[in-house]
Amino acid sequence: MAHLLLVEDDSTFSKLLTNFLGKHGHQVKVCTSIKEAREALGKNAAEGPFEVLMLDYRLPDGNSVDFLKTLRSEGNRTPAFIMTSFHDVRTAVTAMQIGAFDYITKPVNPEELLMVLREALNKGEVTSVKTAPKAKSSAKADKQSLDYIEGRSKVAKQLFEYVRLVAPTDMSVIIQGESGTGKEHVAKSIHRLSKRADGPFVAIDCGSLSKDLAASELFGHKKGAFTGALQDKIGQFEAADGGTLFLDEIGNLSYDVQIKLLRALQERIIVPIGSTQQVKVDVRLIAATNEDLIANAAAGDFREDLYHRLNEFKIEVPALRKRGEDLPLFVQHFVDKANEELDRNVRELSKEVMDVFLKYDWPGNLRELNNVIKRLVLLSKEEVATLSALPSEMITAMEDQQKPAPGSDLKALQETHEKEMIEKVLQEVRYNKSKAAKLLNIDRKTLYYKIEKYHIE
Repeated sequence: MAHLLLVEDDSTFSKLLTNFLGKHGHQVKVCTSIKEAREALGKNAAEGPFEVLMLDYRLPDGNSVDFLKTLRSEGNRTPAFIMTSFHDVRTAVTAMQIGAFDYITKPVNPEELLMVLREALNKGEVTSVKTAPKAKSSAKADKQSLDYIEGRSKVAKQLFEYVRLVAPTDMSVIIQGESGTGKEHVAKSIHRLSKRADGPFVAIDCGSLSKDLAASELFGHKKGAFTGALQDKIGQFEAADGGTLFLDEIGNLSYDVQIKLLRALQERIIVPIGSTQQVKVDVRLIAATNEDLIANAAAGDFREDLYHRLNEFKIEVPALRKRGEDLPLFVQHFVDKANEELDRNVRELSKEVMDVFLKYDWPGNLRELNNVIKRLVLLSKEEVATLSALPSEMITAMEDQQKPAPGSDLKALQETHEKEMIEKVLQEVRYNKSKAAKLLNIDRKTLYYKIEKYHIE
C-alpha cells in the first residue's frame, strides 16, 4: 500500500480516482488547491510521508508545474507526475525539466495510471538507495539507465567518436543538449570507457537541490552544522571518490556553491560544512546543461572561471528531430524494452503511426519517445500498434501543424478573437472558471473545452 497525495480541484474526478486507487490498496489524501497541498505536506501526514504526488496541471490558485518547481527548490524529492486534459506535450516537457517523473493526459486510462504510479513508486525506492553514500543502486535500475543504443546517423557517429576520444583521459567534460536527449547516458558511456570504470558513478540532479542544502549534498556536513543536521553526512564528492561525479543541470547551482565547486576541482580538496578538516578527493567531473553557460556567465549568473575549468572538452548531444535516420532504431529498441517490462507482444508500429512519428518534432526527445512508445505498447492488444493507441496529444499536435495560419480564413479569425476574449476574461476573474463561464454566458464544461482547444495557459 502506498500513501499518495492527489491535488485535484474536480471533486467528481478525484472521488473516482480515490475509489479506483483504494481498490488497488493505496491510501489517497485529496487536496483541491496548492495551498491545501502545502499544508498537507507541511504536516507530513500522521500516516507517514507521501510516496508519490499526483498533480492536476491547472488548479484554482496556480499551476502544478510552478508548485513542483518550488517544492524541488525546497529539497522535496518525492516522485511526482502531472495530470492534464490540455494536450500540450511541451507543458509536460517543462514539468519533467523541473523534476516531474512523468505526465498523463485526461481522460486517464486506468492501466496507464497504474503503470506510471508503479514506476513512480519504484523511482522513489531507487532514489533513496542512490542518495546513500557509497551505495550502489539496484541491478534493475542500472539496467534501465544503461539500456540505450547509439544510432547510425552521421551526428550519432560523431557524438560517440567524441565519447570514445575523451573517455580514457581525465578531462572535465560539459555535455550540452536539450532536455531528454540522453545526456546522462553519454556521461555513463564516458565513465564505462574510462580508466575509472571500476569506480563509482554518482549522478546528481542540481535542479532538484534546494539552495540551502546543495553544499551539504555535494560536500557533506558535520552534526550540528545547521538546523536539521542531526548526524554527520558524507557528500557526493566523497561518495564518488575514485570514480565519476555527474552534475546534471549544473547551471542551477547557486553562486556560493559554484565557488566551493571551483575550489574542489582545482585543489582536489573539499571541506564539509561545519568542519575545518580538509578531505582529499579523486573525482572526475562531468557536467550537463540545456542552457548556454557562457551566456549565463556573461550575464553574471554563472562563474566564468568555473565554466572554463569545466569546459576542458565539450560534447553536444543532438536533438531527436536532427537524427531522422536513427528514429526507426530507437523505436524498435523502445518497443522491445516496453514489451519486456509490460509483458506485451507488439512486433511493430503501423505505417500510419510511423508517419506521425516521422513528422512530429519530438520536443521531449528520446525521453518523450520512450514514454510515448511505452503507452502505445501498453494500450495495444494486437501485434501491430495502430493510431488508436497513440496518445491524443500527438494527434492534436499533428492537427495543429496542419491548421492554416491565423488570418488566412474567416474561421481562423473568429477562433483567434474567441481565444483572446476567453484569456481576457480569465485574467479579469483571476482564473476562477465558474465566474469566467458566467461572464462569457457559457457553461463550465464548454469553457474547459475551449481552454483545451485553444491551449490557453
